[in-house]
Amino acid sequence: METKLAGKVALITGASRGIGRRIAEEFAQHGAKVIVNFVSSSDQAEAVVHGIKKAGGDAVAIQADISRLSELERLYLETLKTFGKLDIVVNNAGIIITKPIIEMTESDYDKLFAINVKGTYFSCQLAAKHLSANGRIINFSTSVAGQMFSSYSLYAGSKGAVEQFSRQLAKEFGKKGITINTVAPGPVNTELFAVGKTQEQIETLIAMNAFGRLAEVEDIASVVLFLASEESQWVTGQTIRANGGFI
Repeated sequence: METKLAGKVALITGASRGIGRRIAEEFAQHGAKVIVNFVSSSDQAEAVVHGIKKAGGDAVAIQADISRLSELERLYLETLKTFGKLDIVVNNAGIIITKPIIEMTESDYDKLFAINVKGTYFSCQLAAKHLSANGRIINFSTSVAGQMFSSYSLYAGSKGAVEQFSRQLAKEFGKKGITINTVAPGPVNTELFAVGKTQEQIETLIAMNAFGRLAEVEDIASVVLFLASEESQWVTGQTIRANGGFI
């Protein structure tokens, strides 16, 4: 087992599937003890934990809805109770709603911003209270924020907020040697990517990057691993556009 994260404890929100799952597996392979957060997919989360333990790692699944501060607080406290400390936080959980602005509802706005913005922001606040010195925070944005796509205004707007508060928080966290960065993937081959898209739309998105393919979850997880490791100590307040030349 590789040991880039040996002795570290990592909390990953939305880790029961997709990119979050792969990050959890990657971190465990590099020696971290992992909290696999989920909101409703308990079977999938336990499958991630089982796979990590079977491979010789250590992980625990903890349910919490990150859009609720009380549940976020419980998630952090249970993490500390389970492993005694916290070194790395990956705020991966998020949702996407794509509609023309004329069709957006107040409920759409509240739901998307509660998870993507509020959840990430207050997770950072709790990290400020509980994260070990020289810790790592990795937030998630999207490379769509650098494009102009119809129907993506609300989603891109929420991720723009994440990029900005991550940047502004860098000097606050730097006092404890903690780095905070944002990863902004382009299109990634996950089970949710194809939902609501025609094959023509998918091919158009693929053609926009330099390599003529969708990213795989491993492509994103490797960037997150770097930002979580000691190798990234001099990188903070940055948005890394891991998109294969998408923009």
